[in-house]
Amino acid sequence: MKKLLVCILFVLFGTQMSAQEIDKGYEAYNDGDYATALNEWKPIAEQGYAFAQYNLGIMYEYGNGVAKDYAEAVKWYRLSAEQGYAIGQYSLGLMYSDGYGVLKDKAEAVKWWRLSAEQGYAYAQGMLGIMYELGEGVLKDNIIAYMWYYIASDNGHESAGDWRDGRAGFMNSSDVKKATDMANKCLESNYKNCVN
Repeated sequence: MKKLLVCILFVLFGTQMSAQEIDKGYEAYNDGDYATALNEWKPIAEQGYAFAQYNLGIMYEYGNGVAKDYAEAVKWYRLSAEQGYAIGQYSLGLMYSDGYGVLKDKAEAVKWWRLSAEQGYAYAQGMLGIMYELGEGVLKDNIIAYMWYYIASDNGHESAGDWRDGRAGFMNSSDVKKATDMANKCLESNYKNCVN
């Protein structure tokens, strides 16, 4: 019983300590104290905390407090993304799209953006719209592009409404209605019933 209680207390306080370390790192990072941020985040990132892993990815991508290293950024983004962290998935998609730290692979970018978009991340939804509009990593499809722009706009992406309206100029009214209906169905199902 004593051993069980010690384990429970460790889990409870271990989680609390990690949250404090994340907050302390975040505060330091925002103050430009990258060394402290790195010291706070790296141990908990190595323990598997997705938010800390994502933050290390940012530090390595932009060279904040560490040497800029795209491959190292990809490593941390991937660890975060594989745990289902939506912003980590989005960031990993950007690395594949641009070929930073990995070979450029638009289809792989779409894969990660789709995972992020299906969690409601508006910027990933906007990127999916762009990919369908341009036919990069997926077949070109104005209806699906419009659908993702509509969804991204509904979720607060500032530019996606303009992108959606721009696509409408290349579509007939029945295609716009179809895309709008698809977007609403996707939203109503909490991204479980989206046409991709």
